[in-house]
Amino acid sequence: MGDLELLLPGEADVLVRGLCSFPLLEMGSGGWSQQHENLEKLNMQAILDATASQGEPIQELLVTHGKIPTLVEELIAVEMWKQKVFPVLCKLEDFTPQNTFPIYMVVHHEASIINLLETVFFHKEVCESAEDTVLDLVDYCHRKLTLLVARTGHGGPPEEEESQNSTPMQELQKQAELMEFEIALKALSVLRYITDCVDSLSLSTLSRMLSTHNLPCLLVELLEHSPWSRREGGKLQRFEGGCWQTVAPAEQQKLSKLDGQVWIALYNLLLSPEARARYCLTSFAKGQLLKTHCSTSCPTWQTCRASWPTWPWLNPSPLRRTWCLNRSQKSGSGWSERTKASGRLLPSTSCGMYSAPQSRTSSSRPEGGLTPTD
Repeated sequence: MGDLELLLPGEADVLVRGLCSFPLLEMGSGGWSQQHENLEKLNMQAILDATASQGEPIQELLVTHGKIPTLVEELIAVEMWKQKVFPVLCKLEDFTPQNTFPIYMVVHHEASIINLLETVFFHKEVCESAEDTVLDLVDYCHRKLTLLVARTGHGGPPEEEESQNSTPMQELQKQAELMEFEIALKALSVLRYITDCVDSLSLSTLSRMLSTHNLPCLLVELLEHSPWSRREGGKLQRFEGGCWQTVAPAEQQKLSKLDGQVWIALYNLLLSPEARARYCLTSFAKGQLLKTHCSTSCPTWQTCRASWPTWPWLNPSPLRRTWCLNRSQKSGSGWSERTKASGRLLPSTSCGMYSAPQSRTSSSRPEGGLTPTD
């Protein structure tokens, strides 16, 4: 594993082999807590390997031992716990634990798993090894992104506020809400990596993405609302590195990393032969997709222009001009002439207890994805 070693190769192999799914009744038990600690170690080692741009043994071990479906099952199980059990605990008036850390571990478990999946799904073989659970993962990402769009329409992500009168459970509930926003952004990256493998996905997965969930229209909504951007005190801020950062005026016209993820996912879903042959263009879908015409200077637009003559509905229209005007008045932001957004995004670490870089080029991956050109 090179110089950046948190786990020895033999130790990592033992930890991966020991991964298993736990039922809801065993969430927070001793065995479950030990596996959560093991996942944190694997997560940190995977990020260190990716940072060093060397071999990624954690990803190889997960594929070799067939543990990607196990991770997806654990991800959905803890999501169900947060939806069905955690709200009940928060409402109990006679439930006032002095130590909420065991509950926080369960809430944080979802962030740990999606963090690890975001790191390893960059590789095409990981998506293929997910087998039938890729359907469940697509459903999971759709739920997170739909919730992200819905919350953006009601004032954006929750703010971190300090309160001296809050109970420990109320503070934990606020932390869970803040974490949910970051988990949704990680789900966006995972979904984009899945679309990179659209040529090898099963017909049922393609049907789920294009027909059942209509992901192209959902991605357009994300571009329109841009939940990872906001204006505070007249200054543009973007959510990067696990926190809100003020964007310098000279950088405001550049494509953000998360916007780039959305554009690449749209490219894969609309212009790949496999997906294009199975996407039903209804009048509603056409109206939604025509909103992308506001960004004619976007690098992805320039890259895709040669392929788009086969899509007659992408010709300029009054709808395009109207939406462009509304969009420019709303955000005042545009696109750069060139971007490296197709590079790999390593997980941000505000949900965890470690740090990692935020960008990585995709030159090591021979297939999939999009490299913008002039």
